[in-house]
Amino acid sequence: MPDLPTPKDAAEAALFSECWDAVLSYADLCTSGSTAANQLAREAFALGIREARAAEDGTARYAGRRSSRLPRIPLLLTAVRTTAAAWEAAGQGHKLDPDLRLWLNSEKAARYTGPPLSRPIALRGLRDMQEQDATLLWLAEVEALPLRSVVRRQGLDPDAAVEELNQVRGLFRDRCHRNHLDTPMDAECRSYVRLLDAVTRSPGAETPVDLSRHLATCVECAEAAACLRLHGGGLPAALAGGVIGWGGLAYLERRRRAAEVRLGGGRPDAPDPEGEAARAAASRARALRGGLLVAAVLVSGLALAASLMPFGDSAGDTTAQGGPTDTTPVAGPGPSLPSAAQETSVSPSATSRAPSADGSPSATGVENPDPEPQGTSSSTAGTGEPSDATAACKVQYDLVNQWPDGFQATVTVTTPDALDSWRVAWSFRDGQKVDQMWDASVAQHGARVTATAADYNRSVAANATLTFGFLGSWDDTNTTPYDFTLNGLGCTRT
Repeated sequence: MPDLPTPKDAAEAALFSECWDAVLSYADLCTSGSTAANQLAREAFALGIREARAAEDGTARYAGRRSSRLPRIPLLLTAVRTTAAAWEAAGQGHKLDPDLRLWLNSEKAARYTGPPLSRPIALRGLRDMQEQDATLLWLAEVEALPLRSVVRRQGLDPDAAVEELNQVRGLFRDRCHRNHLDTPMDAECRSYVRLLDAVTRSPGAETPVDLSRHLATCVECAEAAACLRLHGGGLPAALAGGVIGWGGLAYLERRRRAAEVRLGGGRPDAPDPEGEAARAAASRARALRGGLLVAAVLVSGLALAASLMPFGDSAGDTTAQGGPTDTTPVAGPGPSLPSAAQETSVSPSATSRAPSADGSPSATGVENPDPEPQGTSSSTAGTGEPSDATAACKVQYDLVNQWPDGFQATVTVTTPDALDSWRVAWSFRDGQKVDQMWDASVAQHGARVTATAADYNRSVAANATLTFGFLGSWDDTNTTPYDFTLNGLGCTRT
């Protein structure tokens, strides 16, 4: 299983969380069970991020070149489609939905990877927009996030949210109209170009009978009409179907229903007023267990971080001609895993020691898995947690998402002292395993996990925080880990 690339910081880690929810939702549509859905989502997530960063690195080598790219979530959703096609080609098609397999072997799928001018109008139009505009359009129309919130996070005026979205819709229409004109077409289609543009501009315009008949038989012109007609509520379907391809409408329905759940009732103790991490996990688990595909309600819901840091588009998609884009850099590749010499194994007795009064295993007689000299920990006897007076740090462990046999978590550590490098360790109670980690490299020996700083976040100022996240697996129970240490010294959980 490929490792997920590492995000740069806490803000990007939060974005990873929401993107993962979207990727898993579409992967569930594409597969025949929850196990296959998680596998497809992980492979596609890693593929999409790596290719995005590779494309960004390639663009950076040419100072005067700007390349079109999709916003982050649709980019990763196309990576799901690409990974599913790779499964089919490698003889793993039995893990996929039967209808998807038929689609992957049809001419419809070939349109998404063929010559740029033959690809769907919506895909080309979205790629040709500035990244901030394209992100706003996708999040508002397809992901159904609250418009004022999306606008505010992009540094725009929330009071002008509707006007801003209408302007972005108009830009999308202009790009689609230009791409329609550039599309190779026969004489009949060419004869309807101006009429189609005029009819779709006016909400009250009636479609002539001959044009209506043509749209009923011509896929390309019908797709163009859906993108050009901004009234009538068809734009979200045009975007989802044109960018994602197979399952686009089902994915759209899932996100719509998820938005209704988010807006229908809040939970006062949720850490993010617009994020529904726990409800997302519970609803996703129900959807996966029930095997619901098209009509399942998969609750997404982690709100986007304050700034949207775009990824580059995958190397496999050719840039549409002339599309202006944003070129904000993204995170570089993560560090390699530490060598075995950097970690000290836990003795066999460590995993079977007697629990303490609060239910956590006693620290007595346990080898210190951190490569620090023994006796440096300031843990309070009998609790596995240090006192506030002696703690080297404070740590916050957040369970971001959880689904059958898997979960996502974030660890935030506050240190009173400046650090040139750091290593955070903890122990799991229930046999959990860390599968992927970002913003740190990971080593696990039995129940003990050690996260080591990446090259780009080794230095931490005094009274500042460091953050990293990971994906893990669990069976039966997934309780909060204990005995957190920073560079071998105990931490207090907050």
